[in-house]
Amino acid sequence: MTEYEAVIGLECHVELSTATKMFCGCRNEFGAPPNTNVCPVCLGHPGSLPVPNREAIRRIITIGLALGSEIAPHSLFHRKNYFYPDMPKNYQISQYDLPICVGGHLDVEVPNGQGSRVGITRVHMEEDTGKTTHGSPSGRIHDADAALVDFNRAGVPLVECVSEPDIRSPEEAGAYLRELRATLESLDVSDVRMEEGSLRCDANVSMRPVGDTELGTKVEIKNMNSMRSLERALAYEISRQTKALETGEPIVQETRHWNEDAGATATMRSKEEAFDYRYFPEPDIPAIEPSAEWIEELRAALPELPRARRERYVAEHGLKDEVVRVLVADRTASGLFEQTASLGADPAAAANWITQDLAGLANKHGAEAAARVTPRHLVDLLALLGDDAISGAGAKQALEDVVETGDDIGAIVERRGLRQVSDSGELGAIVDGVLAEHDDASRKFRDGNESVIGFLVGQVMKASGGSANPKLAQELLRDRLQG
Repeated sequence: MTEYEAVIGLECHVELSTATKMFCGCRNEFGAPPNTNVCPVCLGHPGSLPVPNREAIRRIITIGLALGSEIAPHSLFHRKNYFYPDMPKNYQISQYDLPICVGGHLDVEVPNGQGSRVGITRVHMEEDTGKTTHGSPSGRIHDADAALVDFNRAGVPLVECVSEPDIRSPEEAGAYLRELRATLESLDVSDVRMEEGSLRCDANVSMRPVGDTELGTKVEIKNMNSMRSLERALAYEISRQTKALETGEPIVQETRHWNEDAGATATMRSKEEAFDYRYFPEPDIPAIEPSAEWIEELRAALPELPRARRERYVAEHGLKDEVVRVLVADRTASGLFEQTASLGADPAAAANWITQDLAGLANKHGAEAAARVTPRHLVDLLALLGDDAISGAGAKQALEDVVETGDDIGAIVERRGLRQVSDSGELGAIVDGVLAEHDDASRKFRDGNESVIGFLVGQVMKASGGSANPKLAQELLRDRLQG
């Protein structure tokens, strides 16, 4: 049988976190009451004129520079004409054949450890549409009897990053999207929250026999709102197209909808071509012509990008690759780690607590609550652990208390009685009482049954109310039992 390979390209849409929209002064704010952040410009009223947002243009140039794109000295906005209920003007201001950022690449690491380079075709600027909510159990139009339209999102600055068809597997596509997300977050241009729609991804996928260079019929997949959805949708579509090719069934160029619940794609509409949109230059906006000096100023201001930061963490701190990937994927976590390590905490220990325990508490209590944890909290916590002043379990309790209250570590430890008893005299009395109560276990140990030492340590911990230093407790038990 013929062996096939997938050819995948991604189109990623990124809402910029500017204070105002792309062409007007309305607030760019997620979650506001419907149709409150609107004006004649973003509602497309006759006679209203768009004015480009300079900060949005600065941010897209920054994205292009980070991806190695060429910044065009002359780019244009066009009108992209299509008719949807959530498109107030019945056209979208976008860029067509003269985008602001051209070319570039993104280096990614796929899960099997191999690296790959994914080319960037273009990065261009446009405005987002409004949002339609269909009144049906599925949220889709086909079984809805009404729809609600919210224009708050209409006109929000939107960047589209289009990759070359260099991706060959769902796993590589996921790795690309994760790296792009981390890059955008490090640039502080967007909050890249997929669950809020500020990072959205469409995929183009086709199949061809291994070894062929000619592209197969392309299918676009929409409605993937998570990394997991992207990988699942691509896996399904690759399987569907492969089976079609093997049975001689024609593949239609179309746009398909990913149904998360069904785990399948379904036909949405026939694929539009560029001529369907009737592009023409936006007559109300002059050409964008950033100066060479401004571009170089923005290039010099680029922060350390995720790949370079991961390499530095491994080289400087000896962190494990899997820890580094998690740490660098979150700009807040990475910043917390940097500050904690700079205050003298052990880097490996700090990284583990941030990526494991604190991340778990963020999922449990929310990111805002987890943000109460400061570098000083972690430094003090790790110092107490290093001195055996508190146990690992006690440290976890103290950290959760910080998330809930924001109090100092020392105050929490004292208030909750988490400090370990490490005084050999005080602890020795507890050990003596445990041995007297469990003479049978003492006899078994002396007869060569080492396993009972764990039981005895547990009894010491119980007798001390959990405040005993388990390491010292075991030492004292052994001294008495072997004496």
